[in-house]
Amino acid sequence: MPAPLPSLPAQADRLADLGLLPAAGTLDAATLPSTAARLATRAPDGALLVVHPRHLRPSSLAPHLRRSVRTRAGTVEREGFVVVDMPDADEFAPAGLDEPTADVYAVVGPDRGDDLANWSPAEAAPEVERRGRTPLTLAEGLHWVLQAPDVLERNRCFMTIGSRLRRPDGSFDTRTPAVWISNGTGRDGSQRRGAAKVGWCWWGNRHSWLGFASAASRLT
Repeated sequence: MPAPLPSLPAQADRLADLGLLPAAGTLDAATLPSTAARLATRAPDGALLVVHPRHLRPSSLAPHLRRSVRTRAGTVEREGFVVVDMPDADEFAPAGLDEPTADVYAVVGPDRGDDLANWSPAEAAPEVERRGRTPLTLAEGLHWVLQAPDVLERNRCFMTIGSRLRRPDGSFDTRTPAVWISNGTGRDGSQRRGAAKVGWCWWGNRHSWLGFASAASRLT
């Protein structure tokens, strides 16, 4: 199982150390640490700190994901990436949930949803709701992997069906975002084997290695 998340202030420090504080003018530099400290007084252990995607887009988070990979030449650290056929990753927006509008918020009780592996998104969405939980968005899932890289394990990764892309006619695109580990095949390239990968799956398809990440609640 993944290691416990560090405290919310420690997560804020990690974002700052990675140079992921939002660009000047979009979010005051003091907001992240001060909000993390305030949320820490209310959130239970294991909560996840999230900066709203209007400040930190999924495409900007993905390259900061890191996984250590063993190769013939030794252990190397590989950065995350978004698959080439998902150039619109940042356009996937919250759907079927009340995403906070706050600049910084906490996700309580994130869970990978391993027991739902080999369910389709269409099957899993109502089950997550029945359990009284809320599906993670793509941005939330990436914050989770950023803070706890071992949340991605071989054959134990997850979809983030809280994010969907709405078409001009109002219907949903049938792609659903997911985060898993690249095998380094096809267009990924062998140099990305073992890296964290932001990709997509069809709404009606099942995948044995993908659960459905969800949370108990969100705090602002």
